[in-house]
Amino acid sequence: MNIDEYWTAVLQQKPEEIRKFFHANAFVNWHNTNEHFTVDEFIRANCEYPGQWDGIIERVEEKGGLIIAVVHVFSRSRDISCHVTSFIQVVGEKISAIDEYWGDDGSVPQWRMNLRIGTPIKT
Repeated sequence: MNIDEYWTAVLQQKPEEIRKFFHANAFVNWHNTNEHFTVDEFIRANCEYPGQWDGIIERVEEKGGLIIAVVHVFSRSRDISCHVTSFIQVVGEKISAIDEYWGDDGSVPQWRMNLRIGTPIKT
């Protein structure tokens, strides 16, 4: 399975392209919001989400039939920015399951700034 092609289809919100990567009975879990989707529901949630999107794959690790991908996802207008960590189970070159964890990007909270700890990862 080509993770770059998969994420390109997801970010470009192309339903038929996305569908090609999945087994018919696959599922996707979004743990942050406690949602379980069939492939059709996942495609609908992804492709009907308002706006246009882009992203950068920051890290990929593979072990057996598991692909772990960390992706920076952002709106093209740059007013929304998130990071997602995806645990993608692959069977026979197609996705059988995904467990995803989404987090909104943001500023360091004031209480931690007051502690004067840590440094920026990126400057």
